[in-house]
Amino acid sequence: MGIDSFERADLAALLLFIGVWIVFSHMTRGRVISRPSLTLLMNRERENWIRTMARRELRMIDTGIMMGLQQGTAFFASSALIALGGSFALLQSSDTVLNLLADVPFAARPSRTAFEIKVIGMFIVLAYTFFKFGWAYRLFNYCSILIGAVPMIKDLPPEDEDKLERAVERAVRLNVIAGRHFNSGLRGMFFTIAYLGWFAGPWVFMVTTLFILGVLVRRQFFSEARRTLLALRDP
Repeated sequence: MGIDSFERADLAALLLFIGVWIVFSHMTRGRVISRPSLTLLMNRERENWIRTMARRELRMIDTGIMMGLQQGTAFFASSALIALGGSFALLQSSDTVLNLLADVPFAARPSRTAFEIKVIGMFIVLAYTFFKFGWAYRLFNYCSILIGAVPMIKDLPPEDEDKLERAVERAVRLNVIAGRHFNSGLRGMFFTIAYLGWFAGPWVFMVTTLFILGVLVRRQFFSEARRTLLALRDP
């Protein structure tokens, strides 16, 4: 197994895939363009939620929100783990899959070595995705503890209001960090779809990578959801 198993187009497609993933990740965090992404706008809403929670006497709704965040993260972590198992199955069925790929229109039949390298690459992407979801689940669990530690405002004397602010700030920061790891895992799931194009050939890989990039850019920077958040922001 070696790099000689690939053509230049394969290496170019792989570099494009990695570069697009890295650049888009920085774009969503506001490091490449100044236009706020949907993710950044939702981070502000996370802060608004927790600050509102700190002034509520009954926090059952906040417990429900945290449970929803944890359950959603656990679902995607389980999905990534199942996909990891599927990657091992692909390695065990290399000949069968190669015969199927030979019948795909416009797809060149790759060598067995090249195919196995591609499967290992997909395994790495899915493993990264699983660990991101797993860590996000744990952080959301920690965040639920910090939210429970936020004192009731009615129980605090005026001179201890800074204690409330510190507790809120800790919960906000950890929730944003957990959301960041969850979004990284979700991006991994989306880019796994683009990666599947590599099995049909490097040019298909480039097309699927750019297609997924276009879908994600639209959702983060030009979607109706983003316009809704901007419209509902306080003046």
